[in-house]
Amino acid sequence: MIRKMKTMIGLTLTALILVLSACGNTTSKETLSEPVTQDKGSQDVVVNIGVQGKTGILSYAREKKYFEKAFEKVGVKVTWNEFASGPPHFEALASGRLDFGAVGGTPVIAGQSGNIDFKAIAVLSDGKKGNSVIVPKGSSIKELGDLKGKKIGVAKGSSAYHFLYMSLDRAGLKDSDIEIIQLQPDEARPALDNGSIDAWSIWEPYATTAVFQTDAKVLVSGEDLNINAPSFLIARTEFTEKHPDLTVLFLKTYEEVRQQFVQNIDGVSEELAESQKVDEEIIRSVLKNSEPILSPTTDEFAKAHQKQADFLYSVGGIDQKLDTSKVIENKFVDEALGQ
Repeated sequence: MIRKMKTMIGLTLTALILVLSACGNTTSKETLSEPVTQDKGSQDVVVNIGVQGKTGILSYAREKKYFEKAFEKVGVKVTWNEFASGPPHFEALASGRLDFGAVGGTPVIAGQSGNIDFKAIAVLSDGKKGNSVIVPKGSSIKELGDLKGKKIGVAKGSSAYHFLYMSLDRAGLKDSDIEIIQLQPDEARPALDNGSIDAWSIWEPYATTAVFQTDAKVLVSGEDLNINAPSFLIARTEFTEKHPDLTVLFLKTYEEVRQQFVQNIDGVSEELAESQKVDEEIIRSVLKNSEPILSPTTDEFAKAHQKQADFLYSVGGIDQKLDTSKVIENKFVDEALGQ
């Protein structure tokens, strides 16, 4: 739709895919010399789980040792790997250093384009509340059309970046109508606070934190625009083939933790606020907004994910038209949920 969008998304996704392609097509010495799992019995297996952020289900599970307790019963050790975002998960998957993780739809598409051998084994969010455009307290911006002529901060290549362009499209705006400022969250928040930017396209928990701490306002969210952009639990294919029982156990344990979230938000919020030294009200609001699920990739989710891949192809973000169903695998989550 937009010339600048094609250039920026294309460069970002192409660079990422090149990195992932190199990972996916190269047998690294690290993989050979330091295998993360050994097929010598469960006592030799190590399950490597990726985690990002401080308030998600996997973060809470790590703190409460849910997975350690579950896998200890079958003689399996659990290790944790921290990542700042989705793309590094796939680099780790490709080199055999990671078995499971939770990421957004865009990294899944880039991973598939980069020929990484993985499966999307469950949907963890419909994505409708994940992204939003926020404006500072007292802003004259009241609707999307008011963004014309304004400076908008956003992290290049993120889900919020795509959300911003979809929002602009809904408002009938072009890239020439606004000025996009490429900023990571730790740069964008002070820029919004001091007036260097007029609006910020961002994901949770940053949006809610800004709202609570500075009285920023949500201009529009994915829910407002009914934008369905599912996020996924991903798994290294080789691990799922060698250890299908452990893959199911991972999903069952994830569901156990998820139930703690949805049934005891106040208690979980209190625990996370204390451990992370964050205002409890912020944590509670983030958890309520996240609405975590554990679901097979239904027809609705599959269509939404395919639509996102088609969009990236149309703007040059990926160089091939993907059949996203090829990386979708529902049998493990179906078994975990008793379906």
